[in-house]
Amino acid sequence: MSSIRLHRRHFLASAAAFCAASPFATLQASRPETLKGRLYKTLKIGMVSAGNTLAEKFALAKEAGFQGIELNAPRFDIDEVRQAILKTGLPVDGTVCKSHWKVRHSDPDPEVRSAALAELKEAIRATHAVGGHTVLLVVGHGNDGSEDEVWERSRDNIRQAIPLAAELGVHIAIENVWNHFLYDHEGDHQQTAEKFVRFIDEFHSPWVGMQFDIGNHWKYGSMGDWIRQLDHRIIKLDLKGFSREKNRFTKIGEGDLDWADVRKALLEINYTGWAAAEVGGGDLTRLKEISANMDQVFGLV
Repeated sequence: MSSIRLHRRHFLASAAAFCAASPFATLQASRPETLKGRLYKTLKIGMVSAGNTLAEKFALAKEAGFQGIELNAPRFDIDEVRQAILKTGLPVDGTVCKSHWKVRHSDPDPEVRSAALAELKEAIRATHAVGGHTVLLVVGHGNDGSEDEVWERSRDNIRQAIPLAAELGVHIAIENVWNHFLYDHEGDHQQTAEKFVRFIDEFHSPWVGMQFDIGNHWKYGSMGDWIRQLDHRIIKLDLKGFSREKNRFTKIGEGDLDWADVRKALLEINYTGWAAAEVGGGDLTRLKEISANMDQVFGLV
């Protein structure tokens, strides 16, 4: 059994299930599939706008119904994070590599690629130090060269971090984003995840997978079908809403994204693990709204 499957089982054993009440009664009747007991809700630290200290922010996220939180790595105060975890009981499930858009693994300059690798390794170490299991990574940008050049540079650079990831038990979780790579940015909504599948498989490692953002590519393809294609390669989820009609991102559950098919696809691939909100945050009231929206689209109520 792969470490990804074991990683998912670890979530079942270690995370507590949480279900929040919801106002969306009409959605309940229309979707029989539920992921209750399979998904654990987390969010980005930058979404918590209230609270003066890190511990206060952790406490607010927990009160809103989240079971984990993602930090930006590296260079956060490890002792402060550990104290916030101890004080609130809210774990850090993973991090986001904070420099990946500017210091890119696909950059034509080998010195920049070396800096990107060093940053990723430091993020892996910092994540491990606070008990996290994933580092979200944007691999590069299509504007850095031809598709083959961006593919080879980013693959070869990221590959050098795999031994450290394996040693510390931290997955490198590649996110599908609007970076003009592995999809046609000017294309239609009938694209597939085939290139993402091939890219992940070329690492030949269970320590590299997808932090699949359900909302990011609804403009370009069927998210349920992409989930089915990516299958076991998905080690974590990000989510937001999107409206093809209005061509913009939305709150979770708004827009025209086919959440019923998303739920069905996640059940088909037997996904169990973390789902991270990535939308506009706010105070406790807003965080509770986000948590309730997640409950609705995933059938957790």
